[in-house]
Amino acid sequence: MKIAPEISDALSRGNAVVALESTIISHGMPYPQNLQTAREVESIIKENGAVPATIAILDGVPHIGLNNVDLERLAILGKKAQKTARRDIPCIIATRGNGATTVSATMFFASKVGIPVFVTGGIGGVHRHGEHTMDISSDLTELGRTPVAVISAGVKSILDIPRTLEYLETQGVTVAAYKTQEFPAFFTESSGCKVPCRLDSPEDCAQLIEASLKLELGSGILIGVPIPKEHEASGNLIESAISRALKEAEDNNVTGNAATPFLLARVNELTGGSSLVANIALVKHNALIGAKIAVALANLRHTSYNGHVKSASRGVGALKSAL
Repeated sequence: MKIAPEISDALSRGNAVVALESTIISHGMPYPQNLQTAREVESIIKENGAVPATIAILDGVPHIGLNNVDLERLAILGKKAQKTARRDIPCIIATRGNGATTVSATMFFASKVGIPVFVTGGIGGVHRHGEHTMDISSDLTELGRTPVAVISAGVKSILDIPRTLEYLETQGVTVAAYKTQEFPAFFTESSGCKVPCRLDSPEDCAQLIEASLKLELGSGILIGVPIPKEHEASGNLIESAISRALKEAEDNNVTGNAATPFLLARVNELTGGSSLVANIALVKHNALIGAKIAVALANLRHTSYNGHVKSASRGVGALKSAL
């Protein structure tokens, strides 16, 4: 793996680093809007005291952190870069291809280099009628086996949110929500589903992450951050479009693998592209919260380390006095 010098330095010093996926750049929006958004998200993280680490595979080499040239290259490649989940990693590397990492692949690489906090827009989940199709995102199993905290706006309501949460429980994933007791539904504040853990500050989030890592549970954490209030109105509009698209899919018997592409395309049409605007706003907001969490976690670890050092020093001093 190729780790950017500033990220390697930050990790060695125990400073805050935030992992970012790259699929949102290559597959989420057109060029040059994708490049502009990626740079803005990285800037938000830097302004809040953390180091951004956008992850991708370029020419068969996993990159932990992209420089300006690499970022622009990925943005221009767009959908020519393969959408890369965990299962695709060996093939992309073996063929020296270019891969834009999804949630599962980004978590894998972040964990490999010791980045505990990862920011994304939303995660995948159990698809509607998943009990028949078995269409379940690998994001959920990755959360069950990779110790990284994922900061997201929940899952889109085109998915089956209650079953997604049930699946996460089965995987042993700690699910929390930021400043609310309800799990967010990406474009809207609430899905109507309660979470077992509420966190009211970046420090609360840091304590939860540190406790999980110290226990070596081996599983990840999902922290749902609701859509910002100023985008709530557009979120409700998008939810109405989703409801209409779901009805149209049912009426036209669109099921299985064809359902999600149909729904996403139809929602974009019905909202006149406003779903993309809300999506960008969500990612930026999550980056802000994620950076603050990463900084709080780094501060917690520094304080804990310094406390142990001082305690050890006092112990040595007392022993010398006794002797």
